[in-house]
Amino acid sequence: MEIHEAREEHLPAITEIHNHAVEHTTAIWNDTRVDLADRARWREERRRAGFPVLVALADGEVLGFASYGPFRPHDGFRRTVEHSVYVRPASTGQGVGRRLMEALLDRARAHGVHVMVAGIDASNTASIRLHEALGFRSVGMLPQVGFKFGRWLDLVFLLRQLDDGPAPAVPGTSSGPEDGEDPRD
Repeated sequence: MEIHEAREEHLPAITEIHNHAVEHTTAIWNDTRVDLADRARWREERRRAGFPVLVALADGEVLGFASYGPFRPHDGFRRTVEHSVYVRPASTGQGVGRRLMEALLDRARAHGVHVMVAGIDASNTASIRLHEALGFRSVGMLPQVGFKFGRWLDLVFLLRQLDDGPAPAVPGTSSGPEDGEDPRD
């Protein structure tokens, strides 16, 4: 198995895997299938923003795909990302998800990401265990925030800090007034 950046020829398989997750799992909390044009736009938007879209390949077949993107749209979250990993049903339990996650973590570190967030359906214990094995820790649960297949879904958040350095200096800001200074002066 090899991990590569997704190319145009991988989009039909990515679309198929995505739609299977929509129709049969709670990994994606959407009810609507997507088409090839949608996945092409999604990939291009990720690429333009500098985010990876990776595929796991074996003998030319796409076994799964993964990406990360902004956690929230505000500037203060610019070094935090949320990721997604989807594996073809016939390839689950074979290490595909782990390999994709390891590649995403490497890319995120190389691009200065500070924290990677996972939002996972609380009943998806296999995904939660995988994330924990990769150093993610559970930081909370939002009960009944999703609804799919006629039932309420709980969302578990896990995160992994990818660096341990001090907060970076932000150009154009100061650290505040010196001791004893009046900030109004």
